[in-house]
Amino acid sequence: MILLPAIDILGGKPVRLRQGDYNQVSQVAASVLETAKSFEADGAEFIHLVDLDGAKAGHPVNGDLILETANSVAIPVEIGGGIRTEADARRYLDGGVHRVILSTAALSNPELVETLCKAYPGRIAAGLDCKDNRVKVAGWLEDGGVQIEEAIARMEKLGVETLIITDISKDGMLTGPAFDLYNHLAPLTECKLIASGGVARLEDLLKLQADGSVAGAIMGKAIYSGNLDLQEALQAISQEAPSC
Repeated sequence: MILLPAIDILGGKPVRLRQGDYNQVSQVAASVLETAKSFEADGAEFIHLVDLDGAKAGHPVNGDLILETANSVAIPVEIGGGIRTEADARRYLDGGVHRVILSTAALSNPELVETLCKAYPGRIAAGLDCKDNRVKVAGWLEDGGVQIEEAIARMEKLGVETLIITDISKDGMLTGPAFDLYNHLAPLTECKLIASGGVARLEDLLKLQADGSVAGAIMGKAIYSGNLDLQEALQAISQEAPSC
């Protein structure tokens, strides 16, 4: 299981929201770039970036900063938030970002998803953010009109290989991931699932790995709050990984 430390960007700064609420925001570090470099130094193999301004605006807002960050570290990064056109996705993918995450566009523009999956195999993920099994879009501000199970089926049919599943009720709460949700969804798809939201401590990550339902886990607030030491987590997950 791969661990992806997260950097959520609002106004060019690293922040965290509580349950996706833009009115409950706190800055967690001084610099996006330096935070990414520190994650790399700690041994992270992948970094998860979110353009919160972009998610709300419907188009990339922090694009220059994101590209600068992607090209300042030697490990791959992925970016989500406001990517709703082919041009936006290509700018990132051709500019140094390893993977882009389509969320609102994943449901509203299936043709875009299919086109990008064919042009960039393995480099397109769908971000499916749900609450009470309903998928939310537009920075979690609107209902996507579909249940999470149906959304997963649609994405797999379009060629998506990686699904980032966020239980909004868990995000930023440090109450543990949605274990039951991931165990329910994993048998429904051949896509790799990435858990997002709720990771609070090392034991959460070890349980996710033991369950075997997800290929990776995104961590944010747990790291910034000091609940979780990234180096320790990376080492523990590596030691617990089954031998090939």
